[in-house]
Amino acid sequence: MKWVFFDLGSTLVNESDVYKSRCEYAVQQLNIDLPEFMNKVCEMAKTSPTPIRTAAKSYGVVLPEWDSSLEKLYGATHRVLSALHGKYRLGVIANQSLGTQERIDNWGIGQFFDVVMASAEAGCAKPDLKIFTKALEKAGCEPSDAVMIGDRLDNDIIPAKKLGMKTVWVRQGFAVYQSIDSESKRPDYIVDSIEELIDLL
Repeated sequence: MKWVFFDLGSTLVNESDVYKSRCEYAVQQLNIDLPEFMNKVCEMAKTSPTPIRTAAKSYGVVLPEWDSSLEKLYGATHRVLSALHGKYRLGVIANQSLGTQERIDNWGIGQFFDVVMASAEAGCAKPDLKIFTKALEKAGCEPSDAVMIGDRLDNDIIPAKKLGMKTVWVRQGFAVYQSIDSESKRPDYIVDSIEELIDLL
């Protein structure tokens, strides 16, 4: 294995404060309490990569723009990237708004990545195979020489497996509500935090 590709949201980047803000906004627009709305969100998380937006839409609520200023790195992110950087080439394959490189630079992790393939710049988004093939082509890497690490079975694991990449499912964020109900969703490895990647890889 030569390359390790990461998703960002709920993989390297902790989005919990953004989730909280969006859920609170939705509840303010509705005559329901937060636990009721969160039950809906958790149900949607089984099949939707955007469970809060999907839940809000089911109630007729349109959420405001994603507030990336509330994002922060998981505590282990820098340590994990530092440990893997010397052993592998690292890349990003993520559904992100414009300015991904600037954001990861501001977090102090931009220097670890040789390829950053974000949907806004790529013109395609996961689970479309195109964003994966574009990243692999930019890396000059065969799928069999790469691993994809992400929190979503639908967005990360299934498309990467289709291409022949190895896969690691990180059960962080809303990923905990997804289940492996077919072989197409079965990752090569499962971890409950990115810190486990240091020993795994």
